[in-house]
Amino acid sequence: MKSWPRSGAGAAVRLWLALCAAALGAGASAEDDGALPDFRAGTAGAAAGDFRTLDQGVQDLKKLVADLNRDLFLLEEELLFPANTQVAVFVSMDVGEFFALDSVSLELDGKEVANYLYTARETDALIKGGVHRLYVGNVKAGEHELVAVFTGQGTHARDYRRAAALTFEKGIGPKYVELTISDRESKLQPEFVVKEWE
Repeated sequence: MKSWPRSGAGAAVRLWLALCAAALGAGASAEDDGALPDFRAGTAGAAAGDFRTLDQGVQDLKKLVADLNRDLFLLEEELLFPANTQVAVFVSMDVGEFFALDSVSLELDGKEVANYLYTARETDALIKGGVHRLYVGNVKAGEHELVAVFTGQGTHARDYRRAAALTFEKGIGPKYVELTISDRESKLQPEFVVKEWE
């Protein structure tokens, strides 16, 4: 069995007793004041401050990523669809009592470029004034033909399929076309109009 040097052991015991006496003295003085010492208060406050700083940093980083994502999207749009060759087609509805929209198929110069199937929520959004971007693409300057085929249910739950066409001249700058579905009150049937935005 190993024996410790007397002088080292005595010094360690004396140090330990001094620490105990100091702790007891601190406890006694705290009890005299009627409050117990809170050793965690400083560290908890510092930790909470660190968490707030970290949370703020994360929020700033999220905002930066969202801004960067938006800028990249706009840059991608400009690169893929330059303004001088861009054609965009939008779908809108007015009232919709005589026609329940299911899908829209779009042909540009005899080639199908878009085919979209609408959900009930999307149709409700269109009836409430929303506009859906159905197609964005590039075309050369000159004359082009656009044909939209609308499929859905008409009055008395009958299947309905109707086409509308537009011949337009593509010049310099973007071209915007709107496919509008509206109710023709006089004939109690839907009306499909393809028009250019000025």
